[in-house]
Amino acid sequence: MLHLAVRMAAHRIAALLAVACAVLGGGALVTATGVLAETGLRSHLSPGRLAGADLVVGADQEFHPPGDLPVALPERARIPAELVDRLAGLPGVTKAVGDVGFPVSLVDAHGRVVPAADPGPAGHGWSSTRLLAHARVEGRAPTGSAEAAVSAELAAAAGVGVGDRVRILAGDRLATAYRVSAVVTAPGAGVYVADATATALSGRTGSVDLVGLTTEPDARDRVADAVREQVADSGLKVRTGADVGVAVSPGADASRSLLILLAGSLSGIVLLVTGFVTAGALGVCIAGQRRDLALMRAVGATPKQIRRLAGAQSTVVAAAALVPGVGLGHLLAGQFRQLLADRGVLSPDLPLSVSPLPALAAVLLMLAVVQLSARTAAWRTSRMAATEAVAESRSEPRRPSRARTRAGLLLIAAACVLSVGPLLSRTVLGATTTSLAGIISAIGLALAGPALVARAGSAAVRRLRPDTAAPTWLALANIRAYALRIAGVVSPLAMAVVFVLTYTLTQTTVLAATDADTRAGTLGQYRLSVPGQGTVADGTLDAVRGLPGVRAAAPLGTTTVVWQYEEFGEPAAEAASALVLAPDAAGVLDLDVTEGDLSALTGRTVAVSSDAARFRGVARGDRVRLVLGDGTPVDARVAAVYERGLGFGSVVLSRDLAAGHTTTGPQQSILVRTDGSAAADRTLAAFTASRPGLVLGGSGSADGGDDAPPEVWINLATIVVLLGYLLLSIANKLVAATAQRRTEIAALRLVGTTPRQIRSMMRREAAVIAAAALASGVLLSALPLALLGQGFLGRPWPAGPLWLLPAAAITVVVTAFATVELPTRRTLRHAPAETLRAA
Repeated sequence: MLHLAVRMAAHRIAALLAVACAVLGGGALVTATGVLAETGLRSHLSPGRLAGADLVVGADQEFHPPGDLPVALPERARIPAELVDRLAGLPGVTKAVGDVGFPVSLVDAHGRVVPAADPGPAGHGWSSTRLLAHARVEGRAPTGSAEAAVSAELAAAAGVGVGDRVRILAGDRLATAYRVSAVVTAPGAGVYVADATATALSGRTGSVDLVGLTTEPDARDRVADAVREQVADSGLKVRTGADVGVAVSPGADASRSLLILLAGSLSGIVLLVTGFVTAGALGVCIAGQRRDLALMRAVGATPKQIRRLAGAQSTVVAAAALVPGVGLGHLLAGQFRQLLADRGVLSPDLPLSVSPLPALAAVLLMLAVVQLSARTAAWRTSRMAATEAVAESRSEPRRPSRARTRAGLLLIAAACVLSVGPLLSRTVLGATTTSLAGIISAIGLALAGPALVARAGSAAVRRLRPDTAAPTWLALANIRAYALRIAGVVSPLAMAVVFVLTYTLTQTTVLAATDADTRAGTLGQYRLSVPGQGTVADGTLDAVRGLPGVRAAAPLGTTTVVWQYEEFGEPAAEAASALVLAPDAAGVLDLDVTEGDLSALTGRTVAVSSDAARFRGVARGDRVRLVLGDGTPVDARVAAVYERGLGFGSVVLSRDLAAGHTTTGPQQSILVRTDGSAAADRTLAAFTASRPGLVLGGSGSADGGDDAPPEVWINLATIVVLLGYLLLSIANKLVAATAQRRTEIAALRLVGTTPRQIRSMMRREAAVIAAAALASGVLLSALPLALLGQGFLGRPWPAGPLWLLPAAAITVVVTAFATVELPTRRTLRHAPAETLRAA
């Protein structure tokens, strides 16, 4: 059977090339998605500054919702300092160090800030140097509150050495002069001060970030068991080996959870597109072999053998294509990881996890898709009587299945219903239904397309004038008679149009709506921040409020919260970024509050968006269960409900509630509203220049970023990769479909049709295919995008680049004409009699 399959494959190179390209691209996409998922599950961060510790004790920086993946908590949780002495007394422990971290940056001689690689916890007490691996110290330990040791990298960047004086921004303090007592060379080293100074700068008297332990040789496992007994039922975790890197920076480890969620969201669309493209390519391939399969039925092959033959032949091609596909998938995953790291979404220290599992999963999945698609395509021929199969193989099937047509129309109707999502929820989740509806409707078109094409072709032929040119008449007659073939080409092109329009315009529309919310809600014109520090020095807010021309100034911060609620009677939880505001925030922000007032944001209170309040059944005065970014559970009262949730998030915490539960402090920036005069602007600029590290910028968005959020770049990369895969597969499918018409073209030439007329006929068919694909794609996208625009922008059209539709049209037209014209010209080079003999 395998030998026969290989012999048959040798005579259908063009069609099988389309299958190979579809499988290669599908294997690459599935492998890349699997590598990202495995990285999120199994990869480990570098131990960095904790590489010298044998084990580390710290808080569990994850929230574990019932029946779901854990949620990473990026804010550093504190643990009692008394634990250090308790663990130091355990047998086998040689050193126990309580590590305390605080934000820190250096200011060079020119007044420029030199931030550490990770400013959040870059400052530590001198005792933490005992947790470094192979540290080389030039100088001596700092003493008193005016000395500090710095890493070799920071010393080189700031141009200082041992004995020099340097200004340091530490915690929420203004830049202070320190004497450099030592330069430390070790992986992950930062800035080190005396232990008492570190405690004062961090504001964490009586608590530490973590405890690092070193043990006697071969005693690590025994000590780890003893430590686990000591901290049992306390919520603390003991980390050893590769797991130590998690304790370096909780925020960095949060990216692992993001990778799992990202891979999960990508897998659905990747599987849909891959299955659609592969099945389409195999359908064209098997359709070109109907005569061979029918003859085999005539010589005694059973239906089961026919289907096995079709599956075996396709599997041979798929197996050959999967080898480079898997390799390409690993390269693609590496590029995607680099993109995430460059955009600040993923820690650059998190390596890809490479194992055979993603490749194995991709191979098994793609082979299953190929087998199912090939056997399904050969089902009709295999079930026919031998004589009937031979008779039908002389012409292509012309009657589309009624069940198939009804299923396609039902999918299109379901997509229309799904399109109302943005009207019900003005959130990112509501917007995702737009792109999903577009893809479902495109699949519906693939099923119902033959019937629709047949009807449209019949209507066009009936309206032809008697003096219509022969190529035009032949092209339209072919479209009417071979609706299945034409629809098989139109559908993937229409899917490409739908995919580009819905995915791209969904992103741009959400961005436009978010920008509109933040612009309308941000009353302040300026933002003061310390980019390399993560927190603004204490006293800056009062100083800014006293400047001439300043009407209002309020601190802003961001953190992460997990909102616990019930959904359909079952416990649920959702992690989200949350603003941290003071009661006087109304002077610089207008969240369009509909219930309550932002001035009531004191104590254990929150404000929630109207969308979140509606879907989670809460109102002003109700209490909500939250888990703060450091894992602290709170029961907060809803003090206000606001409308601009898209621009400012679903939750706003009071400053009192967030105090003590963030790594860098709740005052991460200051939003300033002036009287708009030039004098006020100059005064504010002069004040900023007088404080090293302080940066004056535009108000931007509430979370402090003027650039597009990282999710946009992730989705853009996904669109580009999937679109490239779609277009390549479509082009190969068109080439294969055109090449299989050699007999038809040869017969036309024998009855007197000239090569010029045939080329003209094929070009008209390509024009109809391109027009039908564009019209179908635009129509299927119109309703979802109109409802998206209405829900997010209050108008029945989306926001986005005007060139997108012309670019999509040019791409479709070029693809259709090039992939029809080239194989047609190649076929016309051969004599028609020779072509018929070879058929």
